[in-house]
Amino acid sequence: MTTSFKSDLTQNVQSNTCSTSSTEKAEADLIKLQANQAFKDSDYEKAIELYTKAIHTHPDAILYSNRSVAYLRREWYGFALIDAKKALEYDPKYIKAYYRRASAYMALGKFTAALSDYEYVKKVLPYDNDAITKYEECKKVVTRIRFERAIAVGESRQYVVNQIDANSMTIEPEYGGPHLDMNGRVTQQFMSELLPYLETQKLLHKKYVYQIILQILSILKSLPTLVEITVPDKHKFTICGDVHGQFYDLLNIFKLNGLPSEENPYLFNGDFVDRGAFSVECIITLFGFKLLYPKHFFLARGNHESIIMNQMYGFEGEVKAKYTPEMFQLFTEVFNYLPLAHCINKKIFVIHGGLFSKDDITLQDICAIDRVRQPSDEGLMAELLWSDPQTQNGRCESKRGLGIQFGPDITERFLKLNNLEYIVRSHELKQQGYDLGHNRKCITVFSAPNYCDTMGNKGAFITITGDDITPKFTSYAAVPHPTARPMMYANQSSLFASM
Repeated sequence: MTTSFKSDLTQNVQSNTCSTSSTEKAEADLIKLQANQAFKDSDYEKAIELYTKAIHTHPDAILYSNRSVAYLRREWYGFALIDAKKALEYDPKYIKAYYRRASAYMALGKFTAALSDYEYVKKVLPYDNDAITKYEECKKVVTRIRFERAIAVGESRQYVVNQIDANSMTIEPEYGGPHLDMNGRVTQQFMSELLPYLETQKLLHKKYVYQIILQILSILKSLPTLVEITVPDKHKFTICGDVHGQFYDLLNIFKLNGLPSEENPYLFNGDFVDRGAFSVECIITLFGFKLLYPKHFFLARGNHESIIMNQMYGFEGEVKAKYTPEMFQLFTEVFNYLPLAHCINKKIFVIHGGLFSKDDITLQDICAIDRVRQPSDEGLMAELLWSDPQTQNGRCESKRGLGIQFGPDITERFLKLNNLEYIVRSHELKQQGYDLGHNRKCITVFSAPNYCDTMGNKGAFITITGDDITPKFTSYAAVPHPTARPMMYANQSSLFASM
């Protein structure tokens, strides 16, 4: 009788457990459908929130894999990688999880690891054209990197800057665009003619582009890693965030806020290129204004001013399509000299990404960074370019897979140590174009509205005056642009899979 009672009790417990599990699975499936719809609507943050809710209800490989691709679309590559690995823990044979993990590895520049995953997919699906294409494209990247490393040995590397003779290039009689002056210099007249010329989708002559890039290189070489900016009393100063190749929105900034001049100075805080289809027009414009107003127009390096990002997200393809492979190599060399940080009136610290994994970093430490190189995966330079703020105190692993996430207490200690008022950074889409984080001490500004023609966000810029550094924000919507889809020059076959 006792045995029978225990047996019945065990069966009831198992039955209730199965019933509960079945109910949770059904609930999670309903939430997943809502999340899938949010993803299709390009509302990736809502999709992530719903996938997370479903995972908490009843986790499985599909939910982690789906959240992984949503993280990929938000460019949170670190979280995407974690979720892809988690999906494979639940189901080691779930093929989509290998796609997700490979995409995350690709986005993080870990091409050998990505190749291993694509190789597995191709082995499981030997006749799948998509699997074959992704494997072959990734293999090309790995082969190219190995070749470039083999020929770039120490000081024996041949820099493109030493091979370009722009002055010997001829201007064809049929060229009808703007001209540099007789000494090959940028003038106000040149810039006033350049903007409307580029706006009509015409290309500046390659001789002039080469001359502009070479002159910019000379200026950038003379600058420190951290540039000090002085804004006099009553004078306005404007800070812009990412523009990401959205040339027509860049022109709109100048329409709203006035063209750059000695009386109207600007700082553009990195990520000038990639994503948008008009990165060449953006960088030529920004370089032109830097040459025209070298002491009143400032440029900082972003994480997308690097060869790996440019090869994946479109700038390399665009430069090669509009000009030459050598010009892209020259841009890569020039980007290495962009300053990493600016300090305005010794009170506002401006960097592209964020703060550091250590507490004792001073402005002197930042000045001492050897910036003339491609960014590594760790260290002060990587953290300046890649880190993001978080709402909770302390530090944690980056959602992007590079840099860190840092809390309000980290910001407060850095500001106090360096006698600063607040930080301005970019690097991160915000729906209004800006965000006042960490008790208004860590401000994000993002200047690419309707990012990639899909996100529906506004862009923004910040203005201050020398005697009033309280930030003032101007938000604006995207403006129409010619038919040219974002990422059209990117290495699409190596990027993200769909749902």
